[in-house]
Amino acid sequence: MKTSVIGFPRIGTLRELKFASEKYFKKEITADELLQTGKELRKIHWNTQKEAGIDFISSNDFSFYDILLDTAVLFGIVPKRYKELNLSELDTYLAMARGYQGASGDVKALAMKKWFNTNYHYIVPEVEDDTEIKLSGNKPFEQYNEAKSLGIETKPIVIGAYTLLKLCRFTGEKSSNDFVDALISAYQSYVKKAEETGISWIQFDEPALVRDTDSEDIALFNKIYSAFLSSKNSSKVLVQTYFGDVRDIYEDLIKLPFDGIGLDFIEGKETFSLVEKHGFPEDKLLFAGLVNGKNIWRNNYDKTLQTLTRLQKKGINCVLSTSCSLLHVPYTTKHETKLSANHLSYFAFAEEKLCELAELKALAENANYKNEASYQANVKLFAGERDCYSEDVHKRLSLVTESDYTRSPERRKRQELQKKEFGLPEFPTTTIGSFPQTREVKANRSAFRKGDITEAEYKEFNKKQIADCVKFQEDIDIDVLVHGEYERNDMVEYFGEALGGFLFTEKAWVQSYGTRCVKPPVIWGDVYRKKAITVEWSAYAQSLTKRIMKGMLTGPVTILNWSFPREDISIKESISQIALAIRDEVLDLEKNGIKIIQIDEAALREKLPLRKSDWQKEYLDFAIPAFRLTHSGVRPETQIHTHMCYSEFTDIIPAIDNMDADVITFEASRSDLQILTALKEHNFETEVGPGVYDIHSPRVPSVDEIVATLHTMLSKIDRDKLWVNPDCGLKTRGIPETEESLKNMVAAAKIIRNEA
Repeated sequence: MKTSVIGFPRIGTLRELKFASEKYFKKEITADELLQTGKELRKIHWNTQKEAGIDFISSNDFSFYDILLDTAVLFGIVPKRYKELNLSELDTYLAMARGYQGASGDVKALAMKKWFNTNYHYIVPEVEDDTEIKLSGNKPFEQYNEAKSLGIETKPIVIGAYTLLKLCRFTGEKSSNDFVDALISAYQSYVKKAEETGISWIQFDEPALVRDTDSEDIALFNKIYSAFLSSKNSSKVLVQTYFGDVRDIYEDLIKLPFDGIGLDFIEGKETFSLVEKHGFPEDKLLFAGLVNGKNIWRNNYDKTLQTLTRLQKKGINCVLSTSCSLLHVPYTTKHETKLSANHLSYFAFAEEKLCELAELKALAENANYKNEASYQANVKLFAGERDCYSEDVHKRLSLVTESDYTRSPERRKRQELQKKEFGLPEFPTTTIGSFPQTREVKANRSAFRKGDITEAEYKEFNKKQIADCVKFQEDIDIDVLVHGEYERNDMVEYFGEALGGFLFTEKAWVQSYGTRCVKPPVIWGDVYRKKAITVEWSAYAQSLTKRIMKGMLTGPVTILNWSFPREDISIKESISQIALAIRDEVLDLEKNGIKIIQIDEAALREKLPLRKSDWQKEYLDFAIPAFRLTHSGVRPETQIHTHMCYSEFTDIIPAIDNMDADVITFEASRSDLQILTALKEHNFETEVGPGVYDIHSPRVPSVDEIVATLHTMLSKIDRDKLWVNPDCGLKTRGIPETEESLKNMVAAAKIIRNEA
């Protein structure tokens, strides 16, 4: 049996890529130095996999920003506005990802969305009517040859033509159908060049196949692959799927002349039954995704080996694989010095998953594997009991009734009361919560954690930051203020530290987008609130101003989705436990004079099942009530806000309205504002603040630009329901650009107010 890895983390064991990229953005290093860092990281990543005995190692899974953007550039999908900047190839690429504002021009970044059901963000390629799709780059071949020079044979990966078409945005009169033939030709050229390069295996990632696919989709997929697979000769082709099963297209998939088919046996609920019912061709390799690429818990060897045995008994030639790219888990447990040996024994990050693949391979090839030490140790691990149960948590959850999910009076009456209570102007201005976290802010937090300063010194520094932040907001005339969140690290980690049931890592970083990395906490056991979390800081900030100060919380769905969840209880149960903990914090904020409370559900859309038939029963039926549980106990005059990040909201508008928040802010600055049309079509009741500018880009929007954006919003949203705000928190931005952008935002809101 052989082993395969779909993709490997690219940020480096200690985020070397992040730091090098940010130095390049600041012009502290040259392009050559950045490229050299990438080369050094690739060498380490490939050798790590080779030394672990992986048979099918991927190349071209490395990117300086995003693999889908890399694929678009590879095939010439670069909008004219970026070409016209006349920048270097690298800087043109980065302008597409981050935007550009400088001597060569001023362009916004391409849109950004969540990668299927993960917290990774991809860049949305744009296809203009006159885009000439053709093989235009060499990156996959260069990186293949780079690995080859190290004595490592790899399988280059690119996003498959079908998924690329499904995820592109077509900005003109033409639709995706108009580009199918050109795309087929481009991929044929890719296969031909791969063969000329001497590449043995090519991997095409087609995760879009795990979504609902109708007869037209299936016909499109067949057309694409029948066309360019018929021209392949020496290179073998692997079509790789992940994040679910391919129930709609499985029968067609196994008939096409692929040499290998990668299927997800972790999230693919029906994968095994599909293989069992329809069989699997003897002339193909089944790349069986049995090692979880998205979670950090150890693999259950007994369960995995049973599945492999059943597949082999059917005469199927299996390659043991990860379920998806290891991009979605941290790099290694080796740097975790504070977690106990007992805790660490349950975890497998990317490097440890390579060891699991190697051990499983050895066990699968041994008829007497049950006598092996690695198998017995794994069985013992899963037979043991973890200290993760709380009787109090389960008792409290059992006492929750239907009335606890309902807030009264109805939202329209609350909105009338709140307008009288607050006396805010039309188009009230606010921010999403965080302000820039400078080196000094981070150093203060680090010094306190290390014990280098006292708690009093730590708090005094933060209070000075909060006071300055409040004064700045008052000076530029923002209507609803925030305290800036200087005491917080990651928004989920911060809350997890005050909740029972969580574990925290030191270096377990995961890429979220570009250079942005997060360090998800681990939900180890039952969750409850140990102490008040935000009350002290919010109450202090409110004491500094007569304006309304928002309390800032993270919601239960986001806390779960941005953590590594338990696998021994249901998602529903975990979310419900967290919801009760956040409810306690909401009520404490209200008791301490906080009149507006924002409960961020940035990741609500993230874990929505990829198939619509599963949306309600497997997610929305409990995720939406869990949010309502957090705020149903407050007074009618207390205004509840929520916030959602980059995602596709248009198909769940009714569910979002059903959260029963009073105000929702969300990303719209990188999108085509289709969501505004959807809000109008669904008679959306919640007041809304679509982001008027993009905080993920360093560029500063002008007043005129924001005014134009607000005019567009007003064509779809009633005047009395529109809020004005950035599209997300400002933590990652610099102070000068933040201050200038917010001043322009407030000025734009005042211009709109004065218009008839």
